Amino acid sequence: MFRDKVLLITGGTGSFGNEVLKGFLHTDVSEIRIFSRDEKKQDDMRKHYNNPKLKFYIGDVRDMSSVDVVMKGVDYIFHAAALKQVPSCEFFPLEAVKTNVIGTDNVLTSAINHGVKR
Repeated sequence: MFRDKVLLITGGTGSFGNEVLKGFLHTDVSEIRIFSRDEKKQDDMRKHYNNPKLKFYIGDVRDMSSVDVVMKGVDYIFHAAALKQVPSCEFFPLEAVKTNVIGTDNVLTSAINHGVKR
């Protein structure tokens, strides 16, 4: 199913994104794109895994243009970019809406526009 496919993991440097990556790293997927805002975590992952399948993209799901850049040629998406800690969302509700609602809408819209399979 994933043979020679391109997989995108939004929020790929987070805990859930890392678990998804571990599940696919040693499969026959051709490329795994890690999309996140965290340059330091991306650099740590690049050094830790040292795998040519991994491609790193700095960007934010809240910015449609950066989502569109990473989406080109993607076959499957695991959307893990979100603010998940309830206290953070309670203290910063507008940030939670921007990431969790608008960001998800951006990922869905871009996926549809780029013909992503799933």
